[in-house]
Amino acid sequence: MTDAQAKQILEFRLKGIGYKAIAAILGLSRDKVRNYCKDQGLEGYGPVVAVNKQEQMQQGGVCRCCGKTIQQPGMGRKRKFCSEKCRRQWWAAHPEDLKKKETAIYKKTCVYCGRQFTVYGNKNRKYCSHECYVHDRFWREEEGREPYVSPARYEEEVIHE
Repeated sequence: MTDAQAKQILEFRLKGIGYKAIAAILGLSRDKVRNYCKDQGLEGYGPVVAVNKQEQMQQGGVCRCCGKTIQQPGMGRKRKFCSEKCRRQWWAAHPEDLKKKETAIYKKTCVYCGRQFTVYGNKNRKYCSHECYVHDRFWREEEGREPYVSPARYEEEVIHE
C-alpha cells in the first residue's frame, strides 16, 4: 500500500465510507483496508467513525494532517500535529487558515524596477523579487547605474559632507 492510498483510505473513512467500497475504489483487498484502519484507529461502522474522528480532531485528540492519535502533554498548549513534517505539510495545504495581522503588512516600492508590492512581516525588504535583487546587486556596472543608497544613508552622507 502506498502513502497516497493510505491518505485516500483515511479521507474515505472520515467521509463514512465502508471497507468494501474503499477497497473497490482503490483496487485493494477488503482485508488490507480493514487492517490498515484498525492500525490507525478507524475501525467500526463508517458513519460512526467519521463522527468520532471529527470530534477527536476538534478536541485535539488526533493529528490534523494524518489522523494519528496524539498524546497530549499534561501542561501547556495542546498539540495539533503528531510531527513537524505533518505540521508543515498541513500548513502548506491550508494557507488560508493562517491568521495574519494587518499591522504586519507593508506596501513597498521595488528599488530596482519601481513596482509596488506588499510584504508580510519584513518592513526592510527592498526588492519585489529575487530577479530584481540579482540585477540590482550584480548588474549595476553593465547597466550603467549608480549604486543604491538608502534614504537614511543619504542623509548621513549629506550631513557629514
